[in-house]
Amino acid sequence: METVSDIFGKLVFNDKVMSERLPKDVYDALKKTIDMGKSLDRSIADVVANAMKDWAIENGATHYTHWFQPLTGITAEKHDSFISPKSNGTAIMEFSGKELIKGEPDASSFPTGGLRATFEARGYTAWDPTSYAFIKDDTLCIPSVFCSYGGQALDKKTPLLRSMEAIRKQALRILRLFGNEDVKSVTTTVGAEQEYFLVDRELFEKRKDLIFCGRTLFGARPPKGQDLEDHYSGSINPRVKAFMAELDRELWKLGILAKTEHNEVAPAQHELAPIYTNTNIATDHNQLTMETIKKVAMRHGMVCLLHEKPFEGVNGSGKHNNWSFQTDTGVNLLEPGDSPSENAQFLLFFASVIKAVDKYQDLLRLSVASPGNDHRLGAHEAPPAIISIFVGEDLQEVLDSIENSSIPTQKGRQEMKFGVHVLPRFFKDTTDRNRTSPFAFTGNKFEFRMVGSSQSIADPNTVINTIVAEELSNFADILEKSKNFENDVLNLVRQTIIEHKRIIFNGNNYSGEWVAEAKRRGLLNLETTVDAIPCLISEKNIKLFTKHGVLSETELYSRYEILLENYCKVLSIEALTMIDMARKEIIPSVTSYIRQLSETAIAKKQILPGVNWDVEKELVSKLSSLCAELYRNIEFLDGALQKTKKYTDLLECAVFYKDTILKAMRKSRAVADQMELLTGIQHWPFPTFSDLLFSV
Repeated sequence: METVSDIFGKLVFNDKVMSERLPKDVYDALKKTIDMGKSLDRSIADVVANAMKDWAIENGATHYTHWFQPLTGITAEKHDSFISPKSNGTAIMEFSGKELIKGEPDASSFPTGGLRATFEARGYTAWDPTSYAFIKDDTLCIPSVFCSYGGQALDKKTPLLRSMEAIRKQALRILRLFGNEDVKSVTTTVGAEQEYFLVDRELFEKRKDLIFCGRTLFGARPPKGQDLEDHYSGSINPRVKAFMAELDRELWKLGILAKTEHNEVAPAQHELAPIYTNTNIATDHNQLTMETIKKVAMRHGMVCLLHEKPFEGVNGSGKHNNWSFQTDTGVNLLEPGDSPSENAQFLLFFASVIKAVDKYQDLLRLSVASPGNDHRLGAHEAPPAIISIFVGEDLQEVLDSIENSSIPTQKGRQEMKFGVHVLPRFFKDTTDRNRTSPFAFTGNKFEFRMVGSSQSIADPNTVINTIVAEELSNFADILEKSKNFENDVLNLVRQTIIEHKRIIFNGNNYSGEWVAEAKRRGLLNLETTVDAIPCLISEKNIKLFTKHGVLSETELYSRYEILLENYCKVLSIEALTMIDMARKEIIPSVTSYIRQLSETAIAKKQILPGVNWDVEKELVSKLSSLCAELYRNIEFLDGALQKTKKYTDLLECAVFYKDTILKAMRKSRAVADQMELLTGIQHWPFPTFSDLLFSV
């Protein structure tokens, strides 16, 4: 039987494979591109392509594809075979450097925000050599960027790579000031914890809302939900355990560092956590993880739900984005060390994050904005839409001491004691965890907890990289002119703390008191996606992205259009699905139940004149009233949808969807959920929450 070591990276054209199959000069040139960000030497492309093709064919591949991440939020691929015809009627397997470097998908068929008209179809994919090629479904997948004929980025990878270059450049400026000449490169790292639900496939296929929308549009809460908190980290169901075992093996073959798996808080909810890696690779891996979870679940008779809030009244799913940055010499720049108050380099990098998060709260909120995440943020299991930073008790004391020019208390590491002699003792972490914080420092990294479970992590990491690069740039501009470096570093950290300490909050982010306190501090509360989208094209943010070459003004406006259009389309699909389910399933089914109750009551009256039939009469009355109310609500919703056609301004249309369509949908759902509780189970037209949450 193959061991984990045998299968790990088996389907990846990784460093080990390249070192074995490429000539040394070609391998060295490619490594400089991967590790140091050097320009790709195009002369090596044919050699790499041939080696890649031979390896792929040996591992069962017959096709290749440029695997890219358009602005749909998922991945895309167009397959070509390696086959090449010969004049004698036979064929050979070929793959050239030109085919490796460039592909040509139809750009106008993907979201462009007006960058490409329908008749302007040409777009390009280009090989990203910093992310290893891999085999999926007998196809060699070449991680690629995607751009328009005019060179504008039409994907999520290109801005991410640009942002990584921006923060690398600015971090190196700071390190040079500290006299560090050994470091040649700095890269950001990410570990993305992935939450998801598993439901039975047969039940899933009986619900149009899950099929079309990924979430339930109707559904009363079951008698038991997550009330007893007995699902969290509980014993894993054998069916789910078998799924997880296969999932691990499939991910390991793709070189994905799947590490931790457990039951989450809600019934049928689970989590998978990887070991952190380079942000670009982590982003590719997370996209592959989501795709693989879905595929493996189907093989086990289940469906994976990645929607942020698939069940109303039950915890939703997020994706905790653990972000840090480190040097090519292995130093984590957010590692405080044993004496953080004396670690000036750490304090300066830490201060840059504090300042960046405070100045660009709007962008961080926007980076996780989606119709699905609007249902989750602010609920009991997720941070509110207000951005804040948790630093913990020890670091807070350090920051206070710097602000007040005092000496922090040196507590030292404390030993954990259980009061039972046979149990082992160990040192506690320097700070507790705050699961309510949107942006929490957790020892040597920041955990951005607002990311939605279905979202690409490219967007939030592009924003984090860019805003931190900006503040490092500002710090470097000041310190490069310094006459007294040590003194000026301390003063800069102190000034940053004083000016931006409002963003630090170590308490309960779920509390109503915090919402009021955040408002008093002047922090933003962008409650919905529609509130956040306009921030993308503010003068401040356009200046930020263009300064660092991450996104041009044209690219920003295209994304603004795409986000608004996507919001309207998602809500339109949900509203149309709700109307369809109500008219064709709920109302006819409940009407049938009313008829049965009426017939029962009439029979009682005729056959047993003295028997009380008030129960049937009351149920008929209640259900008839609710049925009429649902019908009126659905008619209003249908009429409101027709009104959306008059809007030519996307922002105005999105506001109408938020304020009118969503409100009408909530009213319709509330009525239907009451009807479900009064209707006999054999008459309810689709599986209930009880069925879905407790069938796996």
